Amino acid sequence: MSGTLDGQGGSPGTTPPVVTQRHVTSNEFRAAFRAAHLGMAVVGRDGLVRTANDALGALLGTDPARLQDSPAAEFTGLREDSRTWSAYREVLLGRRDRLHCTRRLRQPGGQGLWAEVTVTPLPETRDALLSVADVSDRRDLRARLRHLRMHDPVTRLPNRSLFFERLAAALATAAVSRGGTGRIGLCYLDLDGFKAINDTLGHRAGDRLLGAVARRLTECAAPGGHLVARLGGDEFALLVEESAGTEQLVDLAAAVQDKLSRPFEVAGQRLAVSASIGVVERPVAGTHATELMQAADTTLYWAKADGKARWTLFDPERNAHRMTRQALSSTLRPAVEREEFVLQYQPLVGLGDGVVRGVEALVRWHHPQFGTLAPNRFIGLAEETGAIVPLGRWVLATACRQARRWQLAHPAEPILVSVNVAVRQVWDSDLVADVAAILAETGLPPHLLQLELTESAVMGSAGRPLQQLQALSDMGVAIAIDDFGTGYSNLAYLSRLPVSTLKLDGSFVHGFRAEEHPNPADETIVEALVQLAHRLGLTVTAECVESAEQAERLGRIGCDTGQGWFYSRPVPADRISALLSTGVRP
Repeated sequence: MSGTLDGQGGSPGTTPPVVTQRHVTSNEFRAAFRAAHLGMAVVGRDGLVRTANDALGALLGTDPARLQDSPAAEFTGLREDSRTWSAYREVLLGRRDRLHCTRRLRQPGGQGLWAEVTVTPLPETRDALLSVADVSDRRDLRARLRHLRMHDPVTRLPNRSLFFERLAAALATAAVSRGGTGRIGLCYLDLDGFKAINDTLGHRAGDRLLGAVARRLTECAAPGGHLVARLGGDEFALLVEESAGTEQLVDLAAAVQDKLSRPFEVAGQRLAVSASIGVVERPVAGTHATELMQAADTTLYWAKADGKARWTLFDPERNAHRMTRQALSSTLRPAVEREEFVLQYQPLVGLGDGVVRGVEALVRWHHPQFGTLAPNRFIGLAEETGAIVPLGRWVLATACRQARRWQLAHPAEPILVSVNVAVRQVWDSDLVADVAAILAETGLPPHLLQLELTESAVMGSAGRPLQQLQALSDMGVAIAIDDFGTGYSNLAYLSRLPVSTLKLDGSFVHGFRAEEHPNPADETIVEALVQLAHRLGLTVTAECVESAEQAERLGRIGCDTGQGWFYSRPVPADRISALLSTGVRP
C-alpha cells in the first residue's frame, strides 16, 4: 500500500502525482532585478559589475550604467579590512556560500549612509548577486536607544554601564598601544552632605544640584578630554586615559575641589557643597577594572574618614594594612576554635619586698600567615566584630586553669592571676555566669582571680555593667582599673565602685627614669593618687617599670606592686612555674 504525499491521499495501486520545480527564466530574473526596490548588482568572478539596477544607482547617487565594469568592492567598502576582503573573494570564487556585513558608504556631496551588504553566488552561473540595503534609520534608532540606555537622565552624563565599557576599552587599548604613556588615572568623588540637601529641599532640588555639579565637572575635564560619568547617587568619576602621571591626577582633583567649592544657585537657594575625592593613578600593565575601582573606592573612603572635603591619593601601604585588618577580622572567630591563641604571663611584683604577688595574662595570636601578633594588632578588631566575647571567655578559662595549677603546686604562697575584660564582654555576654562557671570548672578560688577593665569602661558605669561588677565583687573576684589616669580620673565616683586595685598608666612612670631629669610634678601627682587610693582602701600597681631607679622611687612614695620589663617581659606559663619553684625573685 502506498502512503500519502504532502497531505494528499491516493487510492491503492495509483501512482502519486509527480511534483515538478519551475525554474525562473532569465527574462523573469531581469524583470525582477530592474523592478526591485533593493539595490542590487550582478558581479563577475573578477569582481567587476556586470549590471546594476536603478535602486542601487539611486542609493549611491549615480547612474547605474556608470557602475558597469567598476569594481564592486570600491563602492561597497569591502576592501576596508583584510578579513572581509578575503571572504568576498571566496564567495566570488564559489568557495563560500554567503557574505554579509555592514558598511559605511560614501555618497556624492560628502554624505554617507550605513548599508547592509550581502553577496551570494548565482546558481548555474559564474556570477554573484550583490545587494545593498540602507539601514541608516535603523542604525540611528539603535544609536539613540543605546544613548538613552548608557546615559544618566538627570545629568546627561555617561552612566555606570558606559563608564565601565569605556574603562575596559581604555585598559585594553593602552595595553597594546606602543605610542601612549601606558598609564591610567581615576578621580572617584562623592558629594559631602548631599543626603541632607535631598531631605530638606526635596529630590527635584537635589536633581538640579546634581545637574549643576555635572556641568562643573565637565568644565574641569574638557581641556584634557577626560570622561566624566555619574556612577549612581551622588557619586561621579573622571577617567584619565593615557595619564601623564600622579601630578596630573592631583591637579585635576584640586581643580574639581576648587570648582565645586563655589556656591550653587538651586531653586532659589544658595547652596554650598564639597566633595571627597579618591585619586588612583597607575600603570595599565597588570591592572584590571575591578581592582582599579576597588582602589578608588577605598581611597574615597579614606578621604571621607580623614575629614571630607579633600582629595586623597591611593597609598599601597595603607591599603595593605586595611587588607590585613580585613583578613584578621574575618578569621578571628575560627582562630579561637582552631586554638591559634596562647597566653603569656607578666609578673606583678611587690615593690617593698620584690616578691611575685601575681601575674597578668596577656594573649598572643599565632597566626598561620602573619606570625605571632601582639594584642594591639587584634583586640580592637575583636571588639568591633564581637569576637571578643568567645576570645575573652577562652582567655579567662585558660588563665584560671593555669592559676589553679600554680595554686596546687605552691599552696603556701598562691599567686593571683589578672585577666583583661573588654567592655563589650560586660554588655554582650553574661560575664557573671561565665566567671562563676569557669571558677567552678577549674576549682580556682575567686580571690585568686582579678579582672581588669579600662578606666573609661568603668567610670560612669550604671545599670547592667555596674550590677555585673558588683556581683563579681560579691563573689570574691577582685576588680582592677587598668591604665588609670588616662580617662576620667574621678576618684569621688571611684569610691562607689566595687574596685580593689588601681593600675597607674605607664605615662606617669616614664618621668621616673634615672637617665632623665626628675620631674617633680610626676612624683607629686603619683604620690597624691597613691595616698587617695589608699584612703579609699585600694592598692596601687605601677605599670611599665623599666629600671631599678623607677622601682625604688615608686616604692618610696607608696605604690604596692610594679609590673614591667625591669622584672620580666611576658613569658610562657612554664617560665613562671620555674620562677615560683626556685623562689628566685624576678
